[in-house]
Amino acid sequence: MNKAMVVLLLLALALVVAVAAPFVPLGMLRETSDETAAKIFWNMRVPRVLMAIVAGAGLAASGMALQAIFRNPLATPFTLGVASGASLGACVYIHLGLALSPLWIPGESWSAFAGAVLSIVLVYGLTRTRRGFSTATLLLAGVAINFFFSSLILLMQYLSDFTDTYRILRWMMGGLERGVTYRDLYAVLPLVAGGTAIVVYLTHELNLITTGDELAASRGVEVNRTKGVLFFAVSLVVGAIVAVCGPIGFVGLMAPHICRLLVGPDHRYLTPATLLFGAAFLTACDTLARTVMFPVELPVGIITALLGGPFFLWLLLRRSAAWE
Repeated sequence: MNKAMVVLLLLALALVVAVAAPFVPLGMLRETSDETAAKIFWNMRVPRVLMAIVAGAGLAASGMALQAIFRNPLATPFTLGVASGASLGACVYIHLGLALSPLWIPGESWSAFAGAVLSIVLVYGLTRTRRGFSTATLLLAGVAINFFFSSLILLMQYLSDFTDTYRILRWMMGGLERGVTYRDLYAVLPLVAGGTAIVVYLTHELNLITTGDELAASRGVEVNRTKGVLFFAVSLVVGAIVAVCGPIGFVGLMAPHICRLLVGPDHRYLTPATLLFGAAFLTACDTLARTVMFPVELPVGIITALLGGPFFLWLLLRRSAAWE
């Protein structure tokens, strides 16, 4: 099945080259070519596709880990309020009218990542006010921070002028069309790769945690420590992705659950399948966002939301036999 996921990812990449506008003839893809189409391909399309692969895999792995921690297939990477923290950071930057680019990375991304880190610290601090690392407390703290930051975002929009309000709204739609560069990819890749590696390393612990904290502890798993490590790993992955791409929703909900139906709940097989499917899924959605209304580009967050809304309702109406 994982081989099928690899094929799916390759097909998604082929789809990008074949149909994504503007069309680039294969003979013009040489890096030494002076043709405008080749420059567009190497300097704009390739980093954007690579970012879609990295972001899709990271969001999917994060969703899978959170669904295991909460033992709930409806959990998403944005459950813990990291996305709202990053959105608030970006909104503050836009509202203040700043124009900074430290290390050639947009200040908007730095501010968004700072907001994500603030959210992580607050959620972790609220969770640690009670003894242990309670999943229920973690969930409630994340929801509370999410609502609080969302209200601050609304306040920021109300206080901003028309131009800044539009920029804030546009950023919160999530997308890969805002001129993703190789520098953005290099900034995101270490955190996503590191956090995803931790999730892959803890697949055995994830299998045991899904059966219950008591049984996992009886099998030698340090439940609180494992959940804490996964919390920080997943939060940093989501924070890094949202800081560059904005809040792209539903990838972390759909990809793990679809793969769970295809390969089963065993995380030894579910993890690689989820990574590959998430990468292929977001790449295909971004290609659709670029071409469905060409020359106008839709934010990819709209495409994933249009697909994810009905999928979420389907999950509510149907309990997966595989998860049980």
